[in-house]
Amino acid sequence: MSELEELRKKALNLSVSDQLLLLKAITDSLNEELRPRPDLPPDFVDRMIGIAKTDSPPPNDEEVEAMLEERLVEKYLK
Repeated sequence: MSELEELRKKALNLSVSDQLLLLKAITDSLNEELRPRPDLPPDFVDRMIGIAKTDSPPPNDEEVEAMLEERLVEKYLK
């Protein structure tokens, strides 16, 4: 029995949820092989960090909570 036939037999003996996980792993792998991500420039991370820099300090926990609450109100109550 060839290796491929053995793998197929083992895959068919998996539960449906495990077969779906295996299918996702295979399709993710194929997607990476067929459409590889372009190489990023060496200074990409530094440039991205620079975009996020501000002169003001980061928000504290209370400010973040208020922003999240405001966003939820906008999303669900308006």
